[in-house]
Amino acid sequence: MAKTTAIVQGADAVISAYAPPPDNTDAVVGATEVLIQAVAKSPKTRLIVVGGAGGLNVAPGVSLIDSGYLPEAYLPIAKSHVKAYELLKASSIDWTYFAPAGFFEPGERTGTFRLGKDDLIADASNNSRISMEDYAIALVDELEKPANHRQRFTIGY
Repeated sequence: MAKTTAIVQGADAVISAYAPPPDNTDAVVGATEVLIQAVAKSPKTRLIVVGGAGGLNVAPGVSLIDSGYLPEAYLPIAKSHVKAYELLKASSIDWTYFAPAGFFEPGERTGTFRLGKDDLIADASNNSRISMEDYAIALVDELEKPANHRQRFTIGY
């Protein structure tokens, strides 16, 4: 914790894109907790978390996790990301949680995508996807021109 606090001191922003081990997905919760504590000691520092899509709504009051559409293998990491998001919401720091689309994979940089808040973005065929390249563009845009303080936002085509 002390080392993380020292590293964070004076930074404008910290971006966490931590991928926990598959057999301990809740490690993302612990890592987020450490970052929240470190950022809290550096009041001008902002924490941006690369999150997961599982907590996004697919219908009013129904998250992707609750919908039954998420494959069983993805449930542990999705639930861990929801726990990390809840920690951010309960904190007093300046944070942003950036949830990708349902499918987040290497592809091409198009520069054309949609942004939203708490609802999964899908196309007319109900496909929810974003390339890592376009996700990265939106992440840097948010870093350079903050528009989502203390809230989640998402991306998709």
